[in-house]
Amino acid sequence: MPHNPLSLLSDYAADFGILLPQGHIEQFDTYLRELKAWNEKFNLTAIKDDEGIVIKHFLDSLTPLKFVKPGSSLLDIGSGAGFPGIPLKMAEPSLNVTLLDSVNKKVTFMRHMIESLELTGIEAIHARAEELAKTKKGSFDVVISRALAGLSDFVKIGEPFLKPEGILIAMKGSRADEEVKEAAKIIEKRRMRVRGIERFSLPSGAGDRVIVILERYA
Repeated sequence: MPHNPLSLLSDYAADFGILLPQGHIEQFDTYLRELKAWNEKFNLTAIKDDEGIVIKHFLDSLTPLKFVKPGSSLLDIGSGAGFPGIPLKMAEPSLNVTLLDSVNKKVTFMRHMIESLELTGIEAIHARAEELAKTKKGSFDVVISRALAGLSDFVKIGEPFLKPEGILIAMKGSRADEEVKEAAKIIEKRRMRVRGIERFSLPSGAGDRVIVILERYA
């Protein structure tokens, strides 16, 4: 691994079918530096080394991109320090992204990054999902989350935000199959079904990941 893991981010991304121009790598460099600086004061992420941030945050955030149509409206629930919403927006500028988190310091950081990276068509909202649902019900093509504890909870929280043809994308770890079984009743109750399950491993032994895509009945 070179001194600057960002030099390999485009290669890693290419392995997942994602092309990152040099300008995007420069944006990720800014993101990396700002995240580390803010993390010293606000403890935004437990992952603090460059390689871990690049692989476990940046690259991992990009992996669902192929399931998201260009131009989609996307809600990222529990965005934390901006993952996966900000990297997805950086890689596909046509997306209209809403970042949602209930922790104010994280929302403040995300707004700082949106400004620093000069991103448009993206906003960070400080609220609980239940509050936002009152005004944004049925507003999004894609609802995604990397942070919510269980798939059942994600379906309950995320489904009301979807447009009729919208999809839920749950980014999961090794318990994904168990979670799908545990959530079967709530998935059916919300008139949804599993469209697909994608399994992959992050490079450098950074762990196995599973992406679960849910859609409404036709």
